[in-house]
Amino acid sequence: MSKLKMQLTKQIKVGNVKIGGGAPVSIQSMVKSLIEDTDGVIEEIRELEKEGCDIVRIALPTKESVKYLKKIKTVTQLPLVADVHFDYRIALEAIKQGVDKIRINPGNIGGKERLKTVVKLAKERNIPMRIGVNSGSVEKDIEKKYGQTPRALTESVRRNVEILEDMDFTDIVISAKSSSTLFTIETYRRLRELFPYPLHIGVTEAGLPFEGTIKSAVGIGSLLSDGIGDTIRVSLTAPSVEEVRVAKEILFALGLKKRNFEIISCPTCGRCSVDVETLARELKERLLELKDEGLPRLKIAVMGCLVNGPGEARDADFGITGGKGKGIIFRRGEVLKTVKEDELLDTLINEILLLKKKSPPCLPVPTDPYGQAGKTLRYQDFRL
Repeated sequence: MSKLKMQLTKQIKVGNVKIGGGAPVSIQSMVKSLIEDTDGVIEEIRELEKEGCDIVRIALPTKESVKYLKKIKTVTQLPLVADVHFDYRIALEAIKQGVDKIRINPGNIGGKERLKTVVKLAKERNIPMRIGVNSGSVEKDIEKKYGQTPRALTESVRRNVEILEDMDFTDIVISAKSSSTLFTIETYRRLRELFPYPLHIGVTEAGLPFEGTIKSAVGIGSLLSDGIGDTIRVSLTAPSVEEVRVAKEILFALGLKKRNFEIISCPTCGRCSVDVETLARELKERLLELKDEGLPRLKIAVMGCLVNGPGEARDADFGITGGKGKGIIFRRGEVLKTVKEDELLDTLINEILLLKKKSPPCLPVPTDPYGQAGKTLRYQDFRL
C-alpha cells in the first residue's frame, strides 16, 4: 500500500508535541477520574502515557478545580489540555498553572471582551487553543438557518475562527464533531477546504467499546485515508486506555504508525484443530516483551491449517500452523521446522531472535515461496 499523503496545515506545538505541518498524527485522550482525586488522575495519566498517548485533556468544571493542576503538571511529561466551558476565569487560571493548550468554545466563554482577556494571556504564554464545536453547541441563529447539518457545524466553526483571527490569534486547532459518523466525515471534508489550521478529528459520544470502536474506526479511518486529520481522539464509554488502544490500531492499520511486528491470524473454520486465538494472544504478549529495536519489522502469521499456512500466508516473514499435537514453523512460505504443538511459540521466538545475531537489512524472499523445496507436508498430517 502506498503511504498516505496527509494534507499540510499550519503547525502548532502543544508542549513538546507538534500538531500539523507534516508532524505525525498524535493520539489524545481525556482523563475520566475526577480532578479532585489527584492521585487517581496522576495514575490514569501514567497509564495513558505507557499505552502510547501523546496528549491528555482534563475537564475543569469549576474555578476550584484548577488548583489541582500544579501537582498534576509536575509529575507528567504528557502535554496537558484544559477543557473549559462558560467561565473565562478558569481558562486564565489554567494558563497560569502551566497547561499546554486550552480547549474552549468561544461562543460560550462569556463574550468577546472576556475572550480577549484569555487570548491575550495565551499569546503571552505561547499557548494554543482548540476551537471545539459539536452538533449540540451550534449557535441558534446558524441552526435556524441551516438546521442540524454539516453546513451548520462548518458555519459555527467559521464564526469562531474569525473571532480569534480578528484578535490576531492564529495558534488554532479546530474540531467539529458529531455522534453521527457520516455527519462527522462530511463536516471535516468541508473544514479541510476552508481553513489552514490543524484538525482534531473523532466521532464524539461514539458509545460502548464495541459500537464505539466501529464508529470511530470508520469515521477517523475514512478521514485519515483522505489525508484529513492531524490529531485524533477516540471517544468511548470505557476506560481512557481503551481509547488509546483503539486509536493506535487505527493508525497501525493505515500505516501512519509503525511497530516492530504485525500479527495476522486466520478466522478459523472446521478444518482447524489448533487454538489459533490463544496462540495469537500469547504470541502478541511474547513479542511485546521483546522490545528489541535490533530486530527488523516482522509480519507473523498464526494459522489453523495448511490451507491458510503456509500457503495463503506465504508472504509472512514467519508463521506457525498445526494441530493434533504437532505443528510447523515456516518463513516466507518455506517450512523451517516441525515441532510439538506446545513448543511452537518457544521455537518461533528463538527463530526470530536469531535475526538479531544475523542483523540482515531485510528478510530474503525464498526462491520457492510455496515451500516445495522444504519438507512436503499434507493437510492429513495434522489430522492424525
